[in-house]
Amino acid sequence: MSKDKNIVILGASESGVGTAILAKKKEYKIFVSDNGKIKKKYKEVLLQNEIEFEETKHTEARILKADVVMKSPGIPDKISLVRQILKEGIPVISEIEFASKYTNATIAGITGSNGKTTTTMMLYQILKRAGLKVGEAGNIGYSFAEQVALENYNHYVLELSSFQLDGIISFAPHIAVITNITPDHLDRYDNNFKNYIESKFRITMNQTSVDYLIYDADDNVIINWLKKYKTKAQLIPFSIQKVVEKGAFLEDNKIKIKLDNKQFTMSLATLAVQGNHNVKNTMAASIAATLMKVRKDTIRESMENFEGAPHRLEKVLKIRGVQFINDSKATNINATYYALDSMQQPTVWIVGGEDKGNDYMELMPLVREKVKAIVCLGIDNSKIIKTYGNVMPIIVETMGAEEAVKVAHKLAEKGDNVLLSPACASFDLFKNYIDRGDQFKEAILKL
Repeated sequence: MSKDKNIVILGASESGVGTAILAKKKEYKIFVSDNGKIKKKYKEVLLQNEIEFEETKHTEARILKADVVMKSPGIPDKISLVRQILKEGIPVISEIEFASKYTNATIAGITGSNGKTTTTMMLYQILKRAGLKVGEAGNIGYSFAEQVALENYNHYVLELSSFQLDGIISFAPHIAVITNITPDHLDRYDNNFKNYIESKFRITMNQTSVDYLIYDADDNVIINWLKKYKTKAQLIPFSIQKVVEKGAFLEDNKIKIKLDNKQFTMSLATLAVQGNHNVKNTMAASIAATLMKVRKDTIRESMENFEGAPHRLEKVLKIRGVQFINDSKATNINATYYALDSMQQPTVWIVGGEDKGNDYMELMPLVREKVKAIVCLGIDNSKIIKTYGNVMPIIVETMGAEEAVKVAHKLAEKGDNVLLSPACASFDLFKNYIDRGDQFKEAILKL
């Protein structure tokens, strides 16, 4: 792409403004368009860099003059403006696609329905401890494009959502990780799980035989896709259910990693974060780090000292023997399954929000085994009540974090857990899952 190119950027948040900074450095003609009000911090960046922008509207005539459009991941492909752009033959790409053209860094891309944030953080912390010049971006941290423009990293660890992968054309990470695939965001995929699966596997579509695809060999969705379709990447599985010849597996309460006829082990007991889902995240990050030539002692030390992701099974406070746990990031059934499965004590479960077409019956065995009371946190809790009304003696509806915490605290006894793991999006009562988790934590501190 040369300097006579016109780029239009739809959306003026982290990815949009980051793309604008990189595009300016590469001498593009830039126009940023946001249908909503642009946050002050982002508007200041655009003004300082003398980048043309508009807010609270999309001027279609101006946008359709673009040679390329970078669309923020939160904007659906189905809206009429995006359809019109595509009809005009203008490429619509993601920030990941745009920024990757301007860096020669080694890229590890991590996707999956659950665990991708934790795995991204794990790998980033390992590479940092190893002394590598590494950036963390994508669906986490600061804009990838902005880092490419302003930093000089040799490596990037990118958390990649399906929405970001939908906007790639030639992007090819050297190392790709798929942590798992379960139904999520189906409203963006015509309620067709197959479409969502295809979206996740776009992470490997441009990889070559010198690249790697690390994947969960216990995940039937992933296995079935790999049986039907081919990737040129070298396949490296991880499993907690079976021994694999190459990759990572469990044996004698140890993670064993075998690559290039070399093996090293890590004891489960020494890992900083526990639970089967975190064992898998550790396996994926450790394989990736091994492929990037990090010493096994550095990998071990990183996993023994890992600080988990905020709002993901985050132990907030213990009050009079009751442990409060913030798992606000659990916005789908599968994530909440992991959370409930890891509970070792009787649990008061705070659940609910904006439903994504959840089948709550999938959680029934764990609810029967682990949960003593349910506190609903959402505007419409009818599905939850219908599912668990006959098996759960106590179900209470609440309309805010403070009320939910007070009710849960009254229901809990010494030795119990209070777990916020909503299995739903947050937009009915909160700005996002971070706001929900923050309000939950604030309410605990007020008890």
